Amino acid sequence: MIYSTLTNPAGKAVAQDQASRLALTLGGGGARAAYQVGVLRAIANRYPALRIPLLTGVSAGAINISYLANHTGSFRAQIDSLTELWQRLRLENVFATSGASLLWRAIRIGIRLSLGLPPKMRGVHGMVDTQPLRVFLHDTLQPENGCLPGIRENIERGRLEAVALTALSYGTGDTVTFHQGRPMPSWDQLRRRSVETPLTVEHVMASAALPLFFPPVQIDDDWYGDGGIRLVNPLAPAMHLGADRILAISNHYGGASRRTSPENEAPSPATVLSALYNAVFLDQLDQDVLEMEMVNELVRGLPPEKRSGRREVRLLTIRPSEDIGTIAHELRNELPPTLRELMGRLGTREIRSQDFLATVLFQTKFIERLIKLGARDGESYMPQLREFLEG
Repeated sequence: MIYSTLTNPAGKAVAQDQASRLALTLGGGGARAAYQVGVLRAIANRYPALRIPLLTGVSAGAINISYLANHTGSFRAQIDSLTELWQRLRLENVFATSGASLLWRAIRIGIRLSLGLPPKMRGVHGMVDTQPLRVFLHDTLQPENGCLPGIRENIERGRLEAVALTALSYGTGDTVTFHQGRPMPSWDQLRRRSVETPLTVEHVMASAALPLFFPPVQIDDDWYGDGGIRLVNPLAPAMHLGADRILAISNHYGGASRRTSPENEAPSPATVLSALYNAVFLDQLDQDVLEMEMVNELVRGLPPEKRSGRREVRLLTIRPSEDIGTIAHELRNELPPTLRELMGRLGTREIRSQDFLATVLFQTKFIERLIKLGARDGESYMPQLREFLEG
């Protein structure tokens, strides 16, 4: 059995069993992924030398995962650098925010819906132009010959065993998991398949292409969108890569549901979009966690010879202690005027929990609030984390 050592703040060396593969799984939610950074920061403060050999992500979580996989420093250095990345991230780094760009795209969408596409007018495939995000990722990840060099180096040095990013093929309707490192046996099933390939910025862009809002991304001969759309088992990629323990960070508030719109009024488009995006990015992880816990309980009750190859996978899920949508409502005026007006037309002024707005609120105050919330929640989970990592 192979061990490495973790160092906690007291300076005590803690054995980390590397034969038991630890995976980190990060889901989507756009700007809400800043919460994940805060949680990871709290963990890195306690375990600066932590090794996580398996990394899987989807949507905005794919951005965080690709950055960690591509960084060749220690876990603490990875998280410090990722935190700095989010702290300097602005809305204009994600999509074009000028009034002219937003209005022209809105006008072209309106013309296409009402009159059809006039001759010589290019179609619009997303509400915003995400070329700024592509440029930002290229500057940040610094690909070589299109590929992310740090991933290859980390795999060759044994720091990383595999990384996987998931996207949806609009051409076939399949959920496609692009992975580098370990193979993914038994992953290819109905409506899902794996592709082993060196990962690129385009794979990250494809996984994070929010449906309708962001345009699809072309890889080879197909077009891809956000991987959360049909990924009904977000924990499955980590399991098929061989994980025995999975640390999952959810962006979904774990408290009681709240009414988001006035009583006796039909829901606004923003309310409908909030429900749609929550179903895509948040609900599926919650359901998968429940199913895995039930399977673990069943496996524990069976003798080894009757488990039919099934195994227990230890799971720890960390989720926000505050409603991120409510935080977005408090900071809704941080958006640029034109985008704020367009969002208002969708009904964001009428609802108190801005789940849809939270997806696109890549603004400093919102990001800082989520990082602080994640760090605080990470500290509150430390007893469970200690048992999960050291037990």
